[in-house]
Amino acid sequence: MNVHIAETNRFKPKYSDANFVSFDVFDTFIVRGCTTPDGVIERAFQSSPAANRFPAAAGSYVEHRRQAEARARKAAIRNDGRAEIGIAEIYAVFPFRLFGLSKEALPHLVAAEFAAEHELCRCNPDILARYRELRAAGARTGFISDSYWSAEQLASLLRACCPDLQWDFLYSSSDSGTGKAEKLFGIYLAEHAVDPRRAVHIGDNPIADIDGARRFDISALHVPQASAQLAAIFNREAPAGRLLCQAPVGTLDGGVRTLRRLVAARVPRRSPAFDFGADVLGPVMHAFDGFVAARIAQIGAAGGEVRVGFLGRDGFLPHRLRAKAGDTTSRYVEISRRVGVMAAAATLDPLVRLVREIPAIDAVAFEGLTRHRSKKVAAFFARQPQGRTTGPELAKALPELIDAREIAAIAAALRAELMTYLRAQFPDLDRCTDLVLVDLGYSGSIQKSLRRVFDLEGVSARIHGLYLLSLDDGFVDGDDRDSFEGMISDIVVTPHVKRLLLRNVAVLEQLCCAPTGSVEGYRDGAVIREAALHADAQQALAGEVQAGVLAYAAEAAALAPQLRFAPIADPARDAANVVTMLGRLLLQPTDDELMLLGSLQHDVNLGTTALTPLLDAELLAARQVTQSLPDACTAADPPMWLAGSFAALAPAQSYLYLLFGCNLLPSDLFGDVKCGRIDVVLQDRKGVATTVPVACYRDGFNAIRIRIPMSQAMAIRAISVPIATLATEGRISGPFLQSGASIKLAARSGEIRLLDRAAAAQDGIAWDGDRYAATRDDAVLTIELPTLTDAVAMLSIGVTPAGGARVLALG
Repeated sequence: MNVHIAETNRFKPKYSDANFVSFDVFDTFIVRGCTTPDGVIERAFQSSPAANRFPAAAGSYVEHRRQAEARARKAAIRNDGRAEIGIAEIYAVFPFRLFGLSKEALPHLVAAEFAAEHELCRCNPDILARYRELRAAGARTGFISDSYWSAEQLASLLRACCPDLQWDFLYSSSDSGTGKAEKLFGIYLAEHAVDPRRAVHIGDNPIADIDGARRFDISALHVPQASAQLAAIFNREAPAGRLLCQAPVGTLDGGVRTLRRLVAARVPRRSPAFDFGADVLGPVMHAFDGFVAARIAQIGAAGGEVRVGFLGRDGFLPHRLRAKAGDTTSRYVEISRRVGVMAAAATLDPLVRLVREIPAIDAVAFEGLTRHRSKKVAAFFARQPQGRTTGPELAKALPELIDAREIAAIAAALRAELMTYLRAQFPDLDRCTDLVLVDLGYSGSIQKSLRRVFDLEGVSARIHGLYLLSLDDGFVDGDDRDSFEGMISDIVVTPHVKRLLLRNVAVLEQLCCAPTGSVEGYRDGAVIREAALHADAQQALAGEVQAGVLAYAAEAAALAPQLRFAPIADPARDAANVVTMLGRLLLQPTDDELMLLGSLQHDVNLGTTALTPLLDAELLAARQVTQSLPDACTAADPPMWLAGSFAALAPAQSYLYLLFGCNLLPSDLFGDVKCGRIDVVLQDRKGVATTVPVACYRDGFNAIRIRIPMSQAMAIRAISVPIATLATEGRISGPFLQSGASIKLAARSGEIRLLDRAAAAQDGIAWDGDRYAATRDDAVLTIELPTLTDAVAMLSIGVTPAGGARVLALG
């Protein structure tokens, strides 16, 4: 819903009767080009003498300025009972010496902050339009503000934002010594003989503006800065940005956050998916579109014939954005990684590397991947269980199944098809000097494959890769004639953080993707695609999200010039903004986002029909019992969206994962540490019982873990655990069973089996499958085991003691 316009229209009957309409100033009539009001102080610091001496002290300066304001207000209340103060009173208690200043600098600091307000403040165009309508209709209009700026200073700001602005009254709490929540509205009513029944006040603060006005019987219209959902997202973004970006992330974002909340107020609400696209993904992709447009312009400025292709399938949404911006020359180009690798192959090595990444494959999928059929290949798959094998196993066998001459013939045929397709997309390809390829990322495998194809086919065009996220060390073997650039490069974030983002990028890929299957090949210049694997519901959701992204981009492009914001102008700042927004989405999703996106599935897209869920919270919970939280943080996929799976367990878990990804999670706090030993009884299938000591571990949440190894040769039928020794009551996680060829492989296996809890024998314990209570000190839980099929197995149980009893680690 359009908050500003729809709410104002709903209030028009009130306006028609109103003689007086008052407006709040900051965050209602005036907005700032920074994430929070602290941005004004940060900008003031940059132009103050303190910045010359301590250029890295912006954060400290901002906090001390805020603390000075708090001290000044307390002093005013203590001395004469007023909480409203002026800017000079604030700086009078500022720690000048800390920043190498004397008290004579006070007027200069005030002037610097006021100049920062002038630089950053803008009229909210929607509120200004309502203001002009009311004034033209004969209402007396003006401003009532809680501010440390005087009425004279506020007038200067208002005229700077809108030179022809007129008003009938202007009140500042710092002049009156009282605020809107106290007596300021009463002063206004008395001085202008206003009948409160015919007065309206408009503002963003529910206490000062809304409750304050209604205390004096003035009708009030609430225009919030952001919805509750968007405010929650903003609250998560700031710490995420500070953790993820190499350079400190301040509050001066070029007006991006303000633009986002104003666009959110303008774009009609339509569906959760559309709203997510408009509020969350839209700003990310709009910024990437600006990056792409700027780089294309730079390449074109060097002269030559430039052509632009957006790589399918997840280049689909970026291409739609360029088209929406009026670009009619770029093309959506469908080249998959496997097509590129196969077309450029001269040896078996590229195919081996490609196949190794496939989880499972059969003869049909292999033929679709390679266009190759032979008796050797058929015989190999015939020997596999159910005719399927893993990619790594097939990669080992490939040298015996295909030789170099066969690869060369396959590559030449596919290369000819690919070139016919590209010339259909770019009829003047052979005269083109620069081909720009745009993609989400990551290591430019298609770009590098296409370089080899062009060299073989005699096409001399330089290839320039533009990526949202670039895995920069993957380009070390790139051709010197070509270029590549990631908006989020390893200059913006560390390589470790980059891999954290890429580990969770699958959700972004699904939302940006075309509603088609992956390209399989070409015929007469046309694309041959695999069947689309995703369910109709997922395709519809992605379509709604993309519609929201396009709506945001169109509104932002129209609104930013009106506000004189430059949200896409400074490459370093823009990249930090995108890391903040995208990193927050990928690594700190809200519950609303989990509900919306949690059912999405990821397709492997290497000639297989495999679909993998993005989320699997149960698997992560089990991993924390069978291994530890840090081990779970390094889990191989699935789940594809690891951070989302942590968030599905608990918001705090996703934050711990974020800290881990930023190398800020101490292993001795959140890893498992020894906290004692217990004796468990192993009963074999002959009825022989053996008592063995087992180590206990404590995790960062004060839960106890026990892990019991055994071999197939031991023929263990059941394990009895003295549960009351661990805790007399609490919760049990598990029991979980893993197996493998060795203890190490079993312990790290992703195949985690939850054993039948109902089959566990309870002796002196009441257990409902979750919570338990021991009725005596020697209570025992006996767990029945299935027959082991691997050489080694590991049984794991987690116990969370009730009552919060602290479990101490052993030194």
